[in-house]
Amino acid sequence: MKKNVIAGLDLGTTKVCAVIAEQVENNLNILGFGVAPSEGLNRGLVANISKTAEAITEAMNIALNRAGLQVKEVNVGVAGEHITSLRHRNYVTISNPEKEISQQDLDRLRADVQTIRIPSDRQILHIIPEEYSVDHQGGIEDPIGMCGSRLEAVNHVVLASIPAIQNIKKSVERAGYIVKDYVLQPIASSFAVLEDNEKDLGVLLIDIGGGTTDIAIFHRRSIKHTKVVGVAGNQVTNDIRETLGIVTADAEKLKKEHGYATEHAIVRDEDIFIKGVGGRGNVKIPLSLLTQIISVRMKELFSIIDNELRHAGFKNKIKAGVVLTGGGSLLKGCTELAEEVFGMPARIGVPLDLGSGLSNEVESPEFATVAGLIRGIPGSRSEQFTTVKTTGKESKLNLGKTFKRIQEFFDKL
Repeated sequence: MKKNVIAGLDLGTTKVCAVIAEQVENNLNILGFGVAPSEGLNRGLVANISKTAEAITEAMNIALNRAGLQVKEVNVGVAGEHITSLRHRNYVTISNPEKEISQQDLDRLRADVQTIRIPSDRQILHIIPEEYSVDHQGGIEDPIGMCGSRLEAVNHVVLASIPAIQNIKKSVERAGYIVKDYVLQPIASSFAVLEDNEKDLGVLLIDIGGGTTDIAIFHRRSIKHTKVVGVAGNQVTNDIRETLGIVTADAEKLKKEHGYATEHAIVRDEDIFIKGVGGRGNVKIPLSLLTQIISVRMKELFSIIDNELRHAGFKNKIKAGVVLTGGGSLLKGCTELAEEVFGMPARIGVPLDLGSGLSNEVESPEFATVAGLIRGIPGSRSEQFTTVKTTGKESKLNLGKTFKRIQEFFDKL
């Protein structure tokens, strides 16, 4: 019996997450979920292939054992400061006698984008149409079936470092799996935590991980801008460690158990105890001091993103506010600080509509990316972007719709 099985793998700086799900009609059934500590990545980049492969193996084994099946291919999330994006406008002429636009014409548009000049150490990760124009009539979402002589598209093109992608590929293959598709992490997260009306009105998604913070801007239901920032949860932990003179594990524990992103969110200031190093005894500090340490770094992060918003020209187009997700968004007071810095409403993004099975285990902001990697919603605009996959040193354009391919994972088990 054939099963429509989807496998997602999120390679994070602090943890590797794997999820196995089955698509049953329009619903998901999460069969297995696994998490393993990650020691082989730094700021979203593979720093040690062997350690990364070990973490992948551990996370996948947990997920597969719980699912009770085996898979060979996985959909992998990609992040890191090497990610860049650009907007590219191109067109093709419609030459058939009826002047009717077909899928073949869209494929020609996408193939043309693949020929643009980019740095030799970069490859195209995604080609995402923002909007189409037919004979200079703009604002068209789906031109198939329309008549015209000229089909034009504005595309959001995501670029990635070739060595970075190759190191991910080697790590996954060393663990015994094949990369089916690479998906930019904030795009994957957006599938899991954003609502369609937010994407239409204009929304800023901020995915705060351990090593990097990924942002994506949506407006009029299409992605407009992506960026990866090298300030995230690990920097906050390191600030606590350096300022208070404690080991990293204790700093991380302090952050998670007592940390606030802003002093305004503290209900009552109280003393907390930190473990001394060596022969030193425990030290008592006020909660407000810990919060001040955290707040400086978090405010810096949000200010960097706010400047990026202004520079990209989207500050006034974000009408639905800010959605915070990723493990870093679990910091108490995060939404209050975001509202203060951005001057707009903010909420925490939790994976939505995950269906049955083990979905309750994935319903947390820290699992937004891996939850998005298994989301293939028929008819959504998320299907319209194209993933460009690398095999060895060559890149080829995959003309199928990415998330339709995800739904067709593993016909034979």
